[in-house]
Amino acid sequence: MRNYNISKHNSFYAIGLSYKKADAEVRGKFSLDVPAIDHILVKAKELGVDGLLAISTCNRTELYGFAQHPYQIIKLLCDQTLGTVEEFQEVAYVYKNHEAISHMFRVGTGLDSQILGDFEIISQIKQGFYRSRKLGMANPFLERLCNSVIQASKRIKNETELSSGATSVAFASVKYILDNVPDISEKNILLFGTGKIGRNTCENLIKHSNNSHITLINRTREKAEDVAGKFHLTVKDYGDLQTEIRKADILVVATGAQLPTVSKALIYPKKPLLILDLSVPKNVSDDVLELENISLVHLDQLSQITDDALAKRKEYIPKAEVIIDQVKKDFLKWLETRKFAPVINALKEKLKTMKAEEIDFHSKKINDFNQDQAEMISERIIQKITKQFANHLKRSEVDTEDSLDLIQRVFELEIDSRK
Repeated sequence: MRNYNISKHNSFYAIGLSYKKADAEVRGKFSLDVPAIDHILVKAKELGVDGLLAISTCNRTELYGFAQHPYQIIKLLCDQTLGTVEEFQEVAYVYKNHEAISHMFRVGTGLDSQILGDFEIISQIKQGFYRSRKLGMANPFLERLCNSVIQASKRIKNETELSSGATSVAFASVKYILDNVPDISEKNILLFGTGKIGRNTCENLIKHSNNSHITLINRTREKAEDVAGKFHLTVKDYGDLQTEIRKADILVVATGAQLPTVSKALIYPKKPLLILDLSVPKNVSDDVLELENISLVHLDQLSQITDDALAKRKEYIPKAEVIIDQVKKDFLKWLETRKFAPVINALKEKLKTMKAEEIDFHSKKINDFNQDQAEMISERIIQKITKQFANHLKRSEVDTEDSLDLIQRVFELEIDSRK
């Protein structure tokens, strides 16, 4: 990346860990909430890291950015989470330059998702870029890359059926319940946590179980009431959690807490209870399994559920990859133009200086000299000249380095690489 005039650092890195090698417990150690992401961005700016984007979901935590060495970015992540550098290295991946670019395209378009075609990740990339820009850690490269990934994601949604059918963590959890719990319509279901996964799970439960015995609890009662109001469900206070767990036949936990919120102390083991933990980090303590009559299923187990919809999606992978290649090709073309952007900008400035000198000279020599017309005509000529040079430099058969050197020498240009 040294010659692209996009960063003071030579390399662009993608570092992270995902469901592929890190289980939910390890992913939980490296998960980031919004304040942690903001802290990383602020710290990175202080350390001179140039451009950084962070995303953290239940299935992955990743940082994308420019640095002299990937360890700079890895240490930022480890310093802000419960994970160590040694733990990270056991399960992590580090991609550099073009491989890092390709990785973001696969992640953002759902091809690298635990459930193929799950497009929730693209909203995380959008939010991640928004936070980077807000804190002064975005640059033109990151903006262009994120926009290109978003474009590829939209095209894949519109032009393929990679995301068709009901296949998601929320649907998988409901499918598990339907497959393993008889007389589901008669069971008492408690949903603890009404974030995005909780809301989607609730909607799928109502749609597929024909169950009206669903109670919602959230730390912020208003959020639970917003969800309950749509479906006419019961809402209880957070303080009623233990009482409601003891009434429940099925407990679905989907909170965003960083530590377990449900332990065996809250559970009454005299009757069967199925617990589904859809949270990362885990929000249900493993000690619940010490009790009789308790079944615990975690997110990773649910994500392994495959159905006809998922099998159907695999047919569209080749078409999705073609779309990614097309959009990525356009991005890389833009990236190539960054090599000669400083020279073209310097050439334009040089021509404008020549123009100003000539207009000033002729305005003093010619009576009734029309300066406005002269400005307009000469500006158009400058645009055409610089466009000709840019088009020449874009040609694949052109030796860009030699051409840039020649332009600089002929026009005696002073290059400002910041433009």
